[in-house]
Amino acid sequence: MAYEMQGAQPLDYAPCRYGASKLLFRGPKRSTEGRYAAFLGGIETYGKFIERPFPALVEMQTGMACVNLGWPNAGLDMLVGDDEIVRAASGAAVAVLQVPGAQSLSNRYYSVHPRRNDRFVQPSPLLRAMFGEVDFTEFHFVRHLLRHLSHVSSEQFALLRDELQAAWVARMTLLLRRIDAPVLLLWMSAHTPPEHAGDPEICADPALVTRAMLEAVRGHAAQIVDATLSHAARSAGIAGMVHSEFEANIAAELPGPAAHKEVAQHLVPVMRRFTLN
Repeated sequence: MAYEMQGAQPLDYAPCRYGASKLLFRGPKRSTEGRYAAFLGGIETYGKFIERPFPALVEMQTGMACVNLGWPNAGLDMLVGDDEIVRAASGAAVAVLQVPGAQSLSNRYYSVHPRRNDRFVQPSPLLRAMFGEVDFTEFHFVRHLLRHLSHVSSEQFALLRDELQAAWVARMTLLLRRIDAPVLLLWMSAHTPPEHAGDPEICADPALVTRAMLEAVRGHAAQIVDATLSHAARSAGIAGMVHSEFEANIAAELPGPAAHKEVAQHLVPVMRRFTLN
């Protein structure tokens, strides 16, 4: 059941480090020697408010050690820039990469924090020129900034969106090339990959990522696993999530245990083909 009273026992994420990485990942810590699977991604992979996130469920069902390298604020910049994550993923029998959104990466228009990629750092002169009427000091999070800019000028925002989508393809290609192991790209979302560049909403994760973008990087991955969440999983809401009353609004925006169970069911048969060889 969900803990909805302040003072309730919170989840123990058993934080741990791998190698020289500055990040604290979710434990229990697993060995990166021998055969194991590595999971890279954001807050869903980390399993915020989830007692057994999908990496743990996969471990239970396959018997293979699963190294959870999920990070709540992860974007492509953090994944590409952390050598320890790349090293751990490269040593795995198979790596699962949760498809990240295209908003949380540095580009020609703005820069993001190197580890907390959801944080907006500063605009470039190019973005200032495009949106001269905007006071960028008011924004601390990328998604908030993009939502505002889309309302200021849909035409200018379209140029920014195109830049983000092109940068995503380039950065994803770089990451996949750096990982010396079969990589499964995991599409974990409430919606299927959209067909048109203008369809993805900023608030719908993975933000701004289209089917064409996935196809552009498919050749560098072993397989794309479509784990679009069912209506039943989405409707389950926060049932089974462990959070305080103060955290209820945050938890409501994340997939719950039913969604994680579905994702594991999608992954297990695919992963077995790579891990049993």
